[in-house]
Amino acid sequence: MEYREESYTNIKDDIKPLIEQHWKQIAVNKDKIKLNPDWDEYQKLYFAGNLKIFTARDNSELVGYFIAVVSRNIHYKDHLFANNDVIYVRPDKRAGMTGFKLIKYAESRLKEMGVSVININTKVHAPFDSLMDRMGYNLIERLYSKYIG
Repeated sequence: MEYREESYTNIKDDIKPLIEQHWKQIAVNKDKIKLNPDWDEYQKLYFAGNLKIFTARDNSELVGYFIAVVSRNIHYKDHLFANNDVIYVRPDKRAGMTGFKLIKYAESRLKEMGVSVININTKVHAPFDSLMDRMGYNLIERLYSKYIG
């Protein structure tokens, strides 16, 4: 398995099948909210230097990703925060340490960039809390959602 930071243009086509699998596995309100990524916005964030993309590849095949938006926090302007947008490892590649190694790789690269805090979201119905606990992450907030659309 190879872990690396990649450019938006390099992964845009490779990531589409995985994003579809990811959405099918964890999305809520799938009957009302269809997957429709705003690729233009991702591209803008990437070219502004705010989108960081870390991947896991098995023999060059994309099998996992960790994508974060990096910015100054409006409450703590002295710190860069990396807010995880999406994280996914294909189910057949989860055995072993793939997710752990992908997160560790992202952590090391983000730290080199001057990031102070990484926030990772997990879904209540598809948790990986035990991994987060083992890696030293703290549960700090709950997010409530209601479809009103």
